[in-house]
Amino acid sequence: MDIALHVNIDHVATLRQARGTNYPDPVEAALVAERAGAHGITAHLREDRRHVNDRDIRVLREVVRGTFNLEMAATEEMLAIALATKPDRVTLVPERREERTTEGGLDVVTHEAHLARIVGALSERGIRVSLFIAPSPAQIDASLAVGAVQVELHTGEYAHARPHERSAFAQSLADGARHAAHKGLRVAAGHGLTLENVGPIAAIPECVELNIGHAIVSDAVISGFDRAVRAMLEAMRRARGAR
Repeated sequence: MDIALHVNIDHVATLRQARGTNYPDPVEAALVAERAGAHGITAHLREDRRHVNDRDIRVLREVVRGTFNLEMAATEEMLAIALATKPDRVTLVPERREERTTEGGLDVVTHEAHLARIVGALSERGIRVSLFIAPSPAQIDASLAVGAVQVELHTGEYAHARPHERSAFAQSLADGARHAAHKGLRVAAGHGLTLENVGPIAAIPECVELNIGHAIVSDAVISGFDRAVRAMLEAMRRARGAR
């Protein structure tokens, strides 16, 4: 079975917000990603709007041709935005203002009643719901109980582990994916995946989708730097009438 790549464009917006400009545009990045073969686009609209903003979400909904996946916290504000925007999928994630990026999975077991209400409201509008969780059987079973159709397994511990420790985390993710698929849930994975470490996760047969953003944006900055410098030099030379 093929595995899909959903490109998270948050950190294109991070670069934009660092200078308060209107470039680089994460919407343009999404279009480039799709032309390059990405199967979907993921964007996390955070409460503090530190990178992606409301305009980005509205325009992405209009232009993304593949799956548009909106990551968000399970709050009333975000629920209203999702219901108005109607992305193809919503992935509910934990969110704390002081964190640099999402640090762990949702505790679905503890917040089952609240999440069931949010998931129900989204599902009633035809929006598929995924929950970003640790690969534990308890969290997977609770995700099914609240009405999710997909789980995204948090790969952060695996990605940030020392190389000799990764195999144990990879096995835990494989076991979690198998358990979730057995329960009838669609299985995705993501967080901290890079060219160097993606292989063992992409090889998990039950995993049908990976969400990757920061590494792709980072690699693009380096791999595209030569072309960008050459393009700027050419623009300068044209302005001087040089050939």
